[in-house]
Amino acid sequence: MKVAFVTGANGGFGKLIIIELLKAGYRVIGAMRNQANQKEIMDMAREINLNQQLEIVEMDVTDEERIKEVSKWISDHFGQLDVLINNAGYSQGGFTSDLTMEEWENQYDTNVMGVIRTTFHLLSLLRKSTQGKIINMSSVSGYFGFPGMGPYCSSKFALEGYSESLRMELLPMRIYVSLVEPASFKTGIWEKGLEVGERIGNDTIKKNAYAFAKQSYQNAGDPIEVAKLVRRICEANRPKFRYQVGKGAKSLWLMKKFIPWTWIEKTVMRKLNR
Repeated sequence: MKVAFVTGANGGFGKLIIIELLKAGYRVIGAMRNQANQKEIMDMAREINLNQQLEIVEMDVTDEERIKEVSKWISDHFGQLDVLINNAGYSQGGFTSDLTMEEWENQYDTNVMGVIRTTFHLLSLLRKSTQGKIINMSSVSGYFGFPGMGPYCSSKFALEGYSESLRMELLPMRIYVSLVEPASFKTGIWEKGLEVGERIGNDTIKKNAYAFAKQSYQNAGDPIEVAKLVRRICEANRPKFRYQVGKGAKSLWLMKKFIPWTWIEKTVMRKLNR
């Protein structure tokens, strides 16, 4: 039985990804910051009679010592790892003029360094698989910098660059790195980002940027679509590098790729200034 490790196990995508992988026959280890929050995911697994295939461990991706301990635990119990899904993360919104350095640092510590720490310490276990896979959960914000979302967008841009390098480094070992780039989905990740509404005051541009973000969240899709895509990537023999998913994700990627930046800039600024 193949073994998969999923960080952010109690998040919106995390829980659904775990259930999809259990259905696909994987032994799944879910990592969450507080093991006391495992009841919901264990109940979901129990409903489909697959709870015996699920292990929950307490792990914060910002705690390197704990990641080392979990890596040793996986080695002792399973000997190898077939799939690593770096799903843990959150969205820090806000304009640069309103954010503290601590908010920037915390965003990067989780969304970027958290992925790097986890990958580094689990890589030796992935090498023992006949065909390992690493799936990094990015976002449309990893290729388009939305105003008022600088910390989140830049952290996802960094994740994309890291993932490109990692893909090339690990292909000779038959370890496939893939990025999942969702549009807006109904998960808890946007709650943090939308808290910036308290800081915008009477600034027109900030108000419109916040209104756009809020509307996107309200029109967000069902996260099961992302979970099913992750399952397909896990089951693929040679998964590709990038996967856009959700309403507008592919069109936004094509727009950024082929339309001149000056046109995009004018369109965005027109919407923010109206």
